[in-house]
Amino acid sequence: MTTPATSGTGPTENSLRRALKRARDGVSLDVAEAAVLLQARGGHLEDLSASAARVRDAGLEAAGRPGVITYSKSVFIPLTRLCRDKCHYCTFVTVPGRLRREGHGMFMSPDEVLDIARKGAALGCKEALITLGDKPEDRWPEAREWLDAHGYDDTLAYVRAISIRILEETGLLPHLNPGVMSWTDFQRLKPVAPSMGMMLETTATRLWSEPGGPHHGSPDKEPAVRLRVLEDAGRSSVPFTSGLLIGIGETYEERAESLFALRKVARSYHGIQELIIQNFRAKPDTAMRGMPDAELDDLVATVAVARLLMGPGGNIQAPPNLVDDEYERLIGAGIDDWGGVSPLTIDHVNPERPWPQIEQLAATSRAAGFELRERLCVYPEFVRRGEPWLDPRLRPHVAALADPETGLARPDALPRGLPWQEPEEVFAASGRTDLHTSIDTEGRTSDRRDDFDEVYGDWDALREAAAPGMAPERIDTDVRQALRTAADDPTRLTDDEALALLHADGPALDALARVADDVRKSAVGDDVTYIVTRNINFTNVCYTGCRFCAFAQRRTDADAYTLSLEQVADRAQQAWDVGAVEVCMQGGIHPDLPGTAYFDIARAVKERVPGMHVHAFSPMEVVNGATRTGLSIREWLTAAKEAGLDTIPGTAAEILDDEVRWILTKGKLPAADWIEVVTTAHELGIRSSSTMMYGHVDQPRHWLGHLRTLAGIQQRTGGFTEFVTLPFVHTNAPVYLAGIARPGPTVRDNRAVTAMARLLLHPHIRNIQTSWVKLGADGAAEMLRSGANDLGGTLMEETISRMAGSSYGSYKSVGDLIAVAEAAGRPARPRTTLYGEVPEERQRAARASDGHLPELLPVLD
Repeated sequence: MTTPATSGTGPTENSLRRALKRARDGVSLDVAEAAVLLQARGGHLEDLSASAARVRDAGLEAAGRPGVITYSKSVFIPLTRLCRDKCHYCTFVTVPGRLRREGHGMFMSPDEVLDIARKGAALGCKEALITLGDKPEDRWPEAREWLDAHGYDDTLAYVRAISIRILEETGLLPHLNPGVMSWTDFQRLKPVAPSMGMMLETTATRLWSEPGGPHHGSPDKEPAVRLRVLEDAGRSSVPFTSGLLIGIGETYEERAESLFALRKVARSYHGIQELIIQNFRAKPDTAMRGMPDAELDDLVATVAVARLLMGPGGNIQAPPNLVDDEYERLIGAGIDDWGGVSPLTIDHVNPERPWPQIEQLAATSRAAGFELRERLCVYPEFVRRGEPWLDPRLRPHVAALADPETGLARPDALPRGLPWQEPEEVFAASGRTDLHTSIDTEGRTSDRRDDFDEVYGDWDALREAAAPGMAPERIDTDVRQALRTAADDPTRLTDDEALALLHADGPALDALARVADDVRKSAVGDDVTYIVTRNINFTNVCYTGCRFCAFAQRRTDADAYTLSLEQVADRAQQAWDVGAVEVCMQGGIHPDLPGTAYFDIARAVKERVPGMHVHAFSPMEVVNGATRTGLSIREWLTAAKEAGLDTIPGTAAEILDDEVRWILTKGKLPAADWIEVVTTAHELGIRSSSTMMYGHVDQPRHWLGHLRTLAGIQQRTGGFTEFVTLPFVHTNAPVYLAGIARPGPTVRDNRAVTAMARLLLHPHIRNIQTSWVKLGADGAAEMLRSGANDLGGTLMEETISRMAGSSYGSYKSVGDLIAVAEAAGRPARPRTTLYGEVPEERQRAARASDGHLPELLPVLD
């Protein structure tokens, strides 16, 4: 017996035959059919295996390596055997006292790690498998003391540091298994490891939640948490290994559900590089020592079903040291990989099961008609894909060991240490650097980037995820009462009343706009403010995969560009000469951009134009800079402020609800990280704007939650200067081209959002800005009559909205902005970034030029 399901009656003969026929015919299986097939035995299991093997063979043929089974020649480095979890089957994890008695430290020292890595490199190993317990410092004071004594903030900081030393001193490629990681953790570790992994094990929550279960008392084994890790790996474009541990008490149905969960993640993000199907082996001195081992037939059936579900493009592995010379049955069931095999180190997770000799694996594979070939820790598909899956700092290390045609390991390659460093010439101007002007005259080269079908994840899976959020809700709250509350005291609006007003239309919407405009007048008066500013988007090269963004390009796309530091400074100087008081600088997350590049950009502007206010770097860029430098958010922002950063834009917020964010973007920072960045900035005296992009796959309930979140932050920090409404521009947005998003907000939506922003943010955020870039002059004037008091900036250049398809140009003169205010019946006046008075000298320069550039930068020779 391996699972509770096996103690009952198995599937009927008819149900088994039907499922087997569907498998033979290549028809998609559902969970019930997969559960039936997991119980196939005897001749039925042979039939199932044959179907799975055909799928595997077709995939190998398509991948260009027919008849090849792979493995990775590795060393196993148990960085620490301390862990905060208490899995009932594990012998890898131990306690501090035992480590001391055995003469070990709480963590392996760098010298111990490098000694193993060097010996492995000398034997031709190419992978350093770094395995450790989850967050041991959270449970063991001894782990925290070791980290503090050696200068590491947490275990992952040590993982990052030791990975760099392995790369530089041995040339081995780290494959990291540090357990549960956050989105931010992936950003920290991606630059130092070509691949990472974490076993899902099972999605059976009861095995974690119920006393006596194998994962009870282990916070990191909650299935929902582990699935989130797999999704964050995909969002971060990290080649990721996962899999199942079978025979730990799950039912066949639960095992099937686990496989379907893995398939869903694989299809959504295309980042699961392999699935490991591992059979449970009972170990002495564990709580589960009395459990029977998973049977071989169980393993074979699970491998076969995994192959059928993952399809020909999946890679399926079964550890060869956990079976007794039954390799041919696993090959027959559809595996195409044996995993890591070490000529040097033991399997520290299963120390009683020695690795087979590589020669033995080769002979067994050959007897089954397959050639054994060595791969790297990162699978050949990802080696060949390159960006965004491989960080530029790792490309030389991978290229030194990989066959450029197949992506497999070069048999003759011996690892040698190579510098781990930032790419050179990051700020060499390249590409379409005149895009800020030619976007208005020539337009974009095409309506989408060249990797449209890959960079954003799976569109079909996205449509399924988006469908529930697209459905409008019925609102029964009395709008008239909600309007009375808003007019009397908007701070007393309940969520139900606010939702009713966000849905208002017709006369109710007109009344809402009047109430909001009255609140605006009492809060900030009649003046419409504007700022003479210039946008400088220093690069549009980006692989984050934001599905709403038409600005981002691959480095090889016709519309891609990167500015030099001199060009950035030149544009700031030009802006100053015509009266600007601010430059707003943001760019794509360029893979070559080091985390310190942002400091260089701010410094370049301040050195050229000391009086210019530098409003720069979205929270996404802040996180990118921090993770690339290994600094904390606070440390990075402090350094940026010292380099010349004055305030940050509160962009990258979109909708602060991850239900919506993960449809809008593949890899941008989660809502909690955005909040952490702006909150930390405010604590450091770095103020920010706040924004909301709406009108795509969102609904009014999301707008309400977003505005409530911003109001709460402002009450705590007081750091927001304004709230900026950003209507979604759909024309060239990938999520619209894929048929998922609606075509932007309606006029009703724009009026309701502007009015409700005024009411829900009152009195905490006083300034509400409308976007002439996205709405045009007439639309902006209407928003000034609906609660807004600010028109934003002259911009001088604007590429992001224009690339998305906005038709309202790239700049407005001072006279243009004054005219918009007059159209709303209001006076206009200039302001600074912090809504202060503009020095008279700056006003004179702006009046002399009308805030308009006399000429724009020429195309680089």
